[in-house]
Amino acid sequence: MTDQIVHFKVSLAINSGDFDAFEQIVQQMLNATRREPGNRGYEFFLNKERSRCRLLETYVDAEAVLMHLGSPVVGQMVPQLLAVATLDGFEVYGDPGPTATAMLAAMGADIFPWWRGIGTD
Repeated sequence: MTDQIVHFKVSLAINSGDFDAFEQIVQQMLNATRREPGNRGYEFFLNKERSRCRLLETYVDAEAVLMHLGSPVVGQMVPQLLAVATLDGFEVYGDPGPTATAMLAAMGADIFPWWRGIGTD
C-alpha cells in the first residue's frame, strides 16, 4: 500500500579528489543493503562531473526502515561515506514510525508524511 511505503532522498556533494573512495564505499553499501529484507530500492544517481550524487531508497514499511537504520550500512558505512562526501539534503517521504522518525530527525532528515495521491499496491 502507498501509505506504508517509505522513500528516502539523500543528496551528497562528493569531496574533491575523493570520488574513488566514494565509489568503493557505495559498492559496499549496495552489497550490504541488497541483503536487507524490506528494501525495494537503493539507487545512486551521479551528475556528469561526478561531484554530486543522489541516493533514492525505498522500503516496504516502517519496520524495514528501522531494520536499515540498525544495520551496518548506517552504523558503519554511512560515517565512512560522510568522510568523503557532505550531506546536503535528506528527505523522507512516508511514515517511518515514531522510533525511526526520531532517529532520522536527529540525522537532519526533513520528513514528509504521506498526504494524498494515487499509488499502486
